[in-house]
Amino acid sequence: MQSMCTETFMITGGCGYFGYRLACSLHKTGAKVILFDIVPPNHEVSEDIVFFQGDICEFAHVEKAVVGVDCVFHIASYGMSGREQLNHHLIEAVNVEGTRNVLKACVKHGVPRLVYTSTFNVVFGGQVIKNGDESLPYLPLDLHPDHYSRTKSMAEMAVLEANGTALKDGSGVLRTCALRPAGIYGPGEQRHLPRIVGYIEKGIFKFVYGEANSLVEFVHVDNLVSAHELAAKALTSQQQHRSAGQPYFISDGRPVNNFEFFRPLVEGLGYTFPKLRLPISLIYFFSFLTEMIHHLIGPFYNFQPLLTRTEVYKTGVTHYFSLAKAKRELGYEPQEYSLNEVIEWFRSRGHGKQSHNSSFNRFLVDTLFVSVCVIAVLSFLPLVGS
Repeated sequence: MQSMCTETFMITGGCGYFGYRLACSLHKTGAKVILFDIVPPNHEVSEDIVFFQGDICEFAHVEKAVVGVDCVFHIASYGMSGREQLNHHLIEAVNVEGTRNVLKACVKHGVPRLVYTSTFNVVFGGQVIKNGDESLPYLPLDLHPDHYSRTKSMAEMAVLEANGTALKDGSGVLRTCALRPAGIYGPGEQRHLPRIVGYIEKGIFKFVYGEANSLVEFVHVDNLVSAHELAAKALTSQQQHRSAGQPYFISDGRPVNNFEFFRPLVEGLGYTFPKLRLPISLIYFFSFLTEMIHHLIGPFYNFQPLLTRTEVYKTGVTHYFSLAKAKRELGYEPQEYSLNEVIEWFRSRGHGKQSHNSSFNRFLVDTLFVSVCVIAVLSFLPLVGS
């Protein structure tokens, strides 16, 4: 990545877990890095990494940040998991309008390259996919089970359609590509892993669901960083813009059962891996009920749903993809990682089998409240034969 040392990169959502890891990697090459985010970084940042505080939903903020930038990594998104998935207004504002703002700013201010962080979900909506590739069509928008996936699909289409758009300063055209990563993991990841560990510590993780042979994929944060750097380089004239206008699936390349993937984490923190396996249809119905209850009472009591319907599909239904295109066109070669670093990260912060009374008490309150709401909803359903 030596050619990056004289370039300037802007990372939207740059203060998040992945954005920060990407920034640190780029910085090591000598590149100038701009972190664009609505909140300041919560970790130590090198003095020569620039933080630009702004809202991606505000075009004026975005265009100020892209001036003089050689490449944008557009990572910022909203609504991936948990209760965030139920905030449709903010999901659309960030994922769709925010992406349009980034594209418009790049064209207006002569930014020649943009790498978009997309998702597997642009083609997946709960159907079984084995070794799928980039020839798969987008899932029809009305078939997406959640608004996050729908808006990420809309945003990816907009990014790839913008490839070849003439820059207003007359310096050339905008080259774009999209990476579709699997679920991200690594030490310090803050979106999924703390939630999973919280469930383990609260005693909720007492069962698994779906078929034992169902397979999904994950990607270590450092593999994803590598893929982004390679994609940005493949947009340059030195590499014949070979990634321009193209999507790529990115993962560790090791399909695995979702729950077996987390077995080392469960046991590494001193807990027993559950033996009870429930049908996925039952868990899906439960998730549907909790989503409905959240929609009804969310404005008054914003509890964290145990699982959403989309999360049930993502974790319990087989879907994995070929890396052939990414390897061939980007030179992507994922390294092999384990969960050992993740386990040590949590242990160093006091996690592991011990008393978690405050967390458990909170769980009891949420469970009681949801149970009462479920009973109330079911009481309005007509009796069979009535």
